[in-house]
Amino acid sequence: MKSTFSILFYLKRNGQKANGNMPIMGRITVNGQAVQFGAKVEIKPDYWNVKAGKAIGKANEVQEVNVILESIKTTMTKIYRDLQEREKNVTPERIKNIFFGIEVKHQMLLELFKRHNDDVCKLIGISKSKATHQKYEVTRKHLTNFIKEKYNISDISLKEINNLFISDFEVYLLTTAGCNANTTAKFMQFFKRIIIIAKNNGWISADPFTNYKIRISKVDRGYLTQEEIDTIMQKEFASKRLEQVRDVFIFSCYCGLAYIDVKNLREKHIRTSFDGNLWIMTKRQKTNVNANIPLLDIPKQILDKYRGTLPNEAVLPLLSNQKMNSYLKEIADVCGIDKNLTYHLARHTFATTTTLAKGVPIETVSKMLGHTNIKTTQIYARITDGKIGNDMAVLAGKLKDIESKKRMPAKSNIDRQFECLSSSEKMALFNLPASLSLDDERENRINNLWYSLPEEEKSSLWAKEFGSGENLVFMPKARSRKLAVNQ
Repeated sequence: MKSTFSILFYLKRNGQKANGNMPIMGRITVNGQAVQFGAKVEIKPDYWNVKAGKAIGKANEVQEVNVILESIKTTMTKIYRDLQEREKNVTPERIKNIFFGIEVKHQMLLELFKRHNDDVCKLIGISKSKATHQKYEVTRKHLTNFIKEKYNISDISLKEINNLFISDFEVYLLTTAGCNANTTAKFMQFFKRIIIIAKNNGWISADPFTNYKIRISKVDRGYLTQEEIDTIMQKEFASKRLEQVRDVFIFSCYCGLAYIDVKNLREKHIRTSFDGNLWIMTKRQKTNVNANIPLLDIPKQILDKYRGTLPNEAVLPLLSNQKMNSYLKEIADVCGIDKNLTYHLARHTFATTTTLAKGVPIETVSKMLGHTNIKTTQIYARITDGKIGNDMAVLAGKLKDIESKKRMPAKSNIDRQFECLSSSEKMALFNLPASLSLDDERENRINNLWYSLPEEEKSSLWAKEFGSGENLVFMPKARSRKLAVNQ
């Protein structure tokens, strides 16, 4: 449907002034919607031509008024055409507001997005990373293409962003742009941040994301097993290029540094720490958070291999990330590893195989990885088959101990009494030398044992030692006395 636009000037006849002049009013009409405004100019009614909508005559004031009216019309027409290129719905109110300078600045989505990205670019190396700026730029590019395809305009007003716009953009990312679900969710997060800026500044009154939920699916991030790490380490490469790529990759498998952090690593970052051992002490470029990592033997050997052979105090022979990933895929083929080998996989491997799977606490791993939130580390805290095997072996041992205890016969009172005696006391329980008869503590223990015996056993033991006729209760004391007399 073609848009209609017109501007008409007329006299405000009920506003005649003392000098006889009448104010000139204007009316902007767009698609049947109209808004009035004062042209801030006046003229005598005798000079005004209602049909032409302008002043007529040869007087100087007639020429001056018509120049002003023509300028107003020309400017408003340009405003209308500019809006038509950027917005799907142009209103006469917007044209009027822009003309009189009461339009809020940065009300256009892509214009605001560009200004935000320019600010992020200035903060690279200070509080933002180059990667973050790039993600914002890619999001803006997708939005630009979407608005052009969907509405055939170059920009859109922030006030026109609603839930439908957001849903349509999501569909565009998943279909036309070919993004997967999680990548789409990330772009929507960056888009939402721009909307939050607009709302915080009062450029929109409501948040269009209120009833929209950004969903990120959990992804089982790839990693290498210890066997696969060993296979790559032990492989002999005919090409020095592959050998160097392998060395740098294995280094990160044992220290967890991302590509850019290894690229920035220098000799000054390798220091002796409080424990007398060598540590990597650096900061992650992505978050500017400290990453302090003790050096294990394998990364030490790799550093020693290249020490003093590289320019600019570099410690490892690092190629571009793109080339590293390309050569790592070649290494995977040579080593028979059916996984998408990328440099960042080394960081995942450090978190999963090198540390967490071997019992290193997740808090320690989080600190070494330089994560600002432990929830980020929990992504790597997967349960590996090896860990399941170890945990079940421990459980099997505990169950075996429990079953063994169940099969053991219950202890009698006499058994429990015997457990409190030393080996020599157990051997000499009823054949005590005279020297023990003076030990009250031991005599009491024996008395306790004697009292716990069945009456038949007491009678049998008494008859064997003394015959019959004595009080069985005093058997231990009587026996002690007998032995003392005999000695």
